[in-house]
Amino acid sequence: MNSEFILVINTGSTTTKCSIHSVSNNGDLGLFHNKTIEHPDDLYSKYSTISDQIDYRENLVNEYFENSLPADAVVSAVGALGGMLPPVPSGLIILNKELADFSLKTPVYHHASNLGAPLAFRVASSMKTLAYVADPVGVDEINPISRISGVPEFPRFSYVHALNIRATVRQLSDQLSIDFNQIRCVACHLGGGYSITPLAEGKIIDSDNRMEGAPFTPERAGGVPPIPLFDACFSGLYTKDELYKKLYGAGGLYAYLGTKDVREVLRRAEEGDEFAGFIFDAMIYQICKEIGSMASVLDFNVHGIVLTGGVANAKYLTEEITRKCSRLADVFVFPGGNENEAIASAVYRVLSGNEKPLEWPNCILTGKDVDPLYDFRDENGVFKAVPFAVRSGIK
Repeated sequence: MNSEFILVINTGSTTTKCSIHSVSNNGDLGLFHNKTIEHPDDLYSKYSTISDQIDYRENLVNEYFENSLPADAVVSAVGALGGMLPPVPSGLIILNKELADFSLKTPVYHHASNLGAPLAFRVASSMKTLAYVADPVGVDEINPISRISGVPEFPRFSYVHALNIRATVRQLSDQLSIDFNQIRCVACHLGGGYSITPLAEGKIIDSDNRMEGAPFTPERAGGVPPIPLFDACFSGLYTKDELYKKLYGAGGLYAYLGTKDVREVLRRAEEGDEFAGFIFDAMIYQICKEIGSMASVLDFNVHGIVLTGGVANAKYLTEEITRKCSRLADVFVFPGGNENEAIASAVYRVLSGNEKPLEWPNCILTGKDVDPLYDFRDENGVFKAVPFAVRSGIK
């Protein structure tokens, strides 16, 4: 048995997924052991903030690795999910204390995924090795023209399931024997949230960005008509938090049918619930519209359409999308999403010298880095444009 390993920590709202990946003498990466640590339902009531969970989760992670690693193990690196970071290029970022503190104390949005970086940094520090985060949702490589919204103060920006999309497209490039940096495809991550994106030259060059033009999902409203939303904001009938929940968490299938479970919706439809079937078909309808929209970014010259994420396990959905979109390009289904494997693979590409890691905070993209048109800074250098200011954490 080879004793060289890569450790991965993937923090979710109710679980922490840990895995140990072995590196063989010939350079093959394999799964040695993994465990999904389940957290109690009252976790969020026990801790006033997500950041307060860090010590609790660290103890569980350390216990797992101590009990699961061989005695002679050499840990080459620790990898983690990127969390809610500001705009950055795709790839792997070396974890330092500054990035670990940013993720824990001042993330762009508060989410359990932010705990991955500080946990990985602590584990790596105790083992005297390096740590990395891979392809966070803040990956922003979209084309300048795609940022134009129609209102200069509100440019479009990217917030995307970059890790699973890029890992799945690598699978497709291997399957088709096309270099990853040459393949052209529309990739659809379909989970609790959706990301439907065109990928070309190894980059995600546009994005539906969840809440802009995106289809509705099991729990998110996607792009809604702006004028009724604007009226609701000033109607006095809702608080800001109530409206936010309608869009994010209690929208989509849940808003119409009272469940976020795709299997339950399909069961109802199969048992004769015509409304459930109609709403599910409406979701498929919107997904297909967005696939066509993103294919136009690639001049309809695509090698394939990729369906991935948990919702891609629904056979009816994938068959319908295939029926509707196969005249555009072949549809390839990679259901689910193995984020831990994708993180380990990204770490190994850096360790083997095939990719260079990014450095924090130098890798943060500002408005000027992305497109001079959106360098909305005042005389003191403070960002005035809401998307960049909010997402960068710059005050």
